[in-house]
Amino acid sequence: MITKEGLADHRMAGRITAQALEHGRKLIRKDIPLLEVTEKVEQKIAQLGGKLAFPVNMSCDSIAAHYAAAPNDASIVKNHVLKLDVGVHINGFVADSAITIDLSGENSDLVKASREALNKAIKEIKPGIKLGEIGACVEETITGRGFQPIRNLSGHEVGQYIVHTGISIPNYANGEKTEIEEGMIIAVEPFATTGVGLIKEQGSPEIFSIPVYKPVRIGFVREIVTYLETNYKHMPFSKRSLMPAFSLAQINYALSSLKPILREYAPLVEQKGGFVSQAEHTMYITADKAVVLTKEDA
Repeated sequence: MITKEGLADHRMAGRITAQALEHGRKLIRKDIPLLEVTEKVEQKIAQLGGKLAFPVNMSCDSIAAHYAAAPNDASIVKNHVLKLDVGVHINGFVADSAITIDLSGENSDLVKASREALNKAIKEIKPGIKLGEIGACVEETITGRGFQPIRNLSGHEVGQYIVHTGISIPNYANGEKTEIEEGMIIAVEPFATTGVGLIKEQGSPEIFSIPVYKPVRIGFVREIVTYLETNYKHMPFSKRSLMPAFSLAQINYALSSLKPILREYAPLVEQKGGFVSQAEHTMYITADKAVVLTKEDA
């Protein structure tokens, strides 16, 4: 059961997440550098007193998730279906939320499909509902608009210094009988696609984590490991997370030498190249409903 103090931190993280997402929404326009938006969203989070729970994700078109700007990223926002996924923590207590912005003007129904699936799921969620029932609600809503849910991506519980923990919340009717319980903090995140509804890893990772720390010998690599363990613990980080404390050459060398203990998160791409939309909120399960934490008035 979450403590009163922990819930208060989740709530604050949720409010900051909502404000950062709205800030990003207003910034996103055609011909703006993706890196510029990323940096301004990160700055907003810091100004509001939050810390990154994971690198800001800006995933375009068939990339469903896990695209984070590289230090020298030259990507320019064009006619994209763009997912902005933001995670914030306060004292390690995480909030996670995402929106999709259709800059093409041709994929509004796809955007509505994931958003409506999320909203309907929130109305259904309460203690005792089975995970498979949530998945069925999401799937029915998305297929009702003529699209497919992404079946190998799911929602999740969040915890202290852990973005993905505990149960996974499916985006399709998988028959899972595990029940939602009072006191849980969960993130529900439907993905809708014009493709077949499956993703694969593709491309170079810019998101990393270290699940288990081990001693290292090289001086500056040891400094980087100490920096990560102190500031990120086991949470995801990017190369940009380590700058300007370390040079890019040092960071690249360190990540290469840390391969045996490093977890890498490559971009997740729809298998047939279908466009993808995403919607996500983090919520607290009370005795009779789900209370959304990732809104400005939470």
